[in-house]
Amino acid sequence: MNEINDNLFNDDTKPDSPSIITAPSIKVDSNNNSNIEDSEKMDLIELPKKPASAYISVVLICLMVAFGGFIFGWDTGTISGFVAQTDFKRRFGQVSGDGQYYLSKVRTGLMVSIFCIGCAIGGISFSKLGDVYGRKIALVIVTTVYIVGIVISIASINKWYQYFIGRIISGMGVGGITIYSPLLISEVSPKHIRGTLISCFQLMITLGIFLGYCTNYGTKTYTNSVQWRVPLGLGFAWALFMVVAMFMVPESPRFLIEKGRFEEAKRSIARSNRVSIEDPAVQAECDLLTAGIQSERATGEANWKELFSPKGKILHRLIMGIMLQSLQQLTGANYFFYYGTTIFKSIGLEDSFQTSIIIGIVNFASTFVGIYFVERFCRRRCLLWGAIGMICCFVVFASVGVTKLWPAGPNHREISSKGAGNCMICFTCFYIFCFSTTWAPIAYVIVSETFPLRVKAKGMSVSVAANWIWNFLISFFTPFITGAINFYYGYVFMGCLVFSWFFVFFYVPETKGLTLEEVNDMWLEGVLPWKSANWVPPSRRDESYQANALTHDDKPWYKSIF
Repeated sequence: MNEINDNLFNDDTKPDSPSIITAPSIKVDSNNNSNIEDSEKMDLIELPKKPASAYISVVLICLMVAFGGFIFGWDTGTISGFVAQTDFKRRFGQVSGDGQYYLSKVRTGLMVSIFCIGCAIGGISFSKLGDVYGRKIALVIVTTVYIVGIVISIASINKWYQYFIGRIISGMGVGGITIYSPLLISEVSPKHIRGTLISCFQLMITLGIFLGYCTNYGTKTYTNSVQWRVPLGLGFAWALFMVVAMFMVPESPRFLIEKGRFEEAKRSIARSNRVSIEDPAVQAECDLLTAGIQSERATGEANWKELFSPKGKILHRLIMGIMLQSLQQLTGANYFFYYGTTIFKSIGLEDSFQTSIIIGIVNFASTFVGIYFVERFCRRRCLLWGAIGMICCFVVFASVGVTKLWPAGPNHREISSKGAGNCMICFTCFYIFCFSTTWAPIAYVIVSETFPLRVKAKGMSVSVAANWIWNFLISFFTPFITGAINFYYGYVFMGCLVFSWFFVFFYVPETKGLTLEEVNDMWLEGVLPWKSANWVPPSRRDESYQANALTHDDKPWYKSIF
């Protein structure tokens, strides 16, 4: 097989000419680990790479699946404006001593962040749906749950706890969506553009955030419930589109093979890779998936306990998934997304909604760069450099906010420095660029590629649940923390980013250019993360390859940084 080039679609092979690879047979040892047996090999025909133009229909399919991210982003973008809308505060807030309506820090934190608790509950509760009914039907079910939550919220009149309950239920639906959208994309997309297509989920999130900001800006001039009910109603419409779209996309071939529906699996593979169902490569791919599934079945039915077992390095992968998703939140991105309007009011801007739209544009546009980076450069390298960039941005943002924003001191916030405020906005945009091009999409990409099929939905649900829990903690406590320490809060996120850099370097392996089965083989071989970029799957090795060189270190780790 030809080496995978750095360029996204370029390949020296002819677009329609399949390559012959040698795939090892798979056996299960007494410790329930899949081993590679080099002595027994069979020739398989690999699915061919094609020019970018040949994958337009595949991209459209994955965009429809990734639209679940738009639903999540829409909620994030709109709720940040709701808490600043006059009618929203009049209906669900409290009255101050001077007769003004306001939302207390507790109520604001709960109404914004309880959505995340619902997401964590939904992600774990619905993790079995995909294994029983399939990824597509699971997405339909969880999106329907989201619709129920939206109906409860939009029907609220003046009881904040009714809106609160609707937020929990809609959060449960989104929690399921954030599991099954990346999961389905990872299982139907061709391996050489898998990272790019999974990143489309993050692209849809940023598009939802941006359009949510724009909608809030368009409704802020109204004085009635149009301010917040129109954005909620549009969220209902997006969810209906998602349900309809699910009947137009192929099911996961891995799920179909697991259920014994081989002909449907072949059609799904052929459709995703733009080849005829009679193509020998389709049967070869089907056989390869079947072999992997049979080896997993030999170890018995998966259960929740298996996630915490060191056998097969499942526990190691779970720890990595939990930490990676947690650290994505601890980068501090939602500090800006949830409370963008509030933050920029504090630095003296008259119309903070306009600044939120600017952030939304930067976030959305930067994600296109991230989609290019995820296949052009290694996953690990993007995460490492992204962390460094965000560290620098937070140093400037927090330092300027602490020392220069209020010349007369934080007790005299009515006097603020315009130059300092502009500097903080500028570095906020730099930060959003660094986040959107690296940690935002790649955390989902790596987690969706890491777990073996038998525990994939469960592993992803627990990992993403950690993301939601930290999302809740940050969004709930941010009003209290910023009220106490102001922009010193930025130094907290900076410290988390420093830790993130070291965690990625020492714990996260490179998965670029590998099939999901090859990723599993790499974990089982115990390859050192900082050497994983040089790992070659057993099916592509020649006699000169030395696997042992990647499982122990013979030089200082810092020489592997670049």
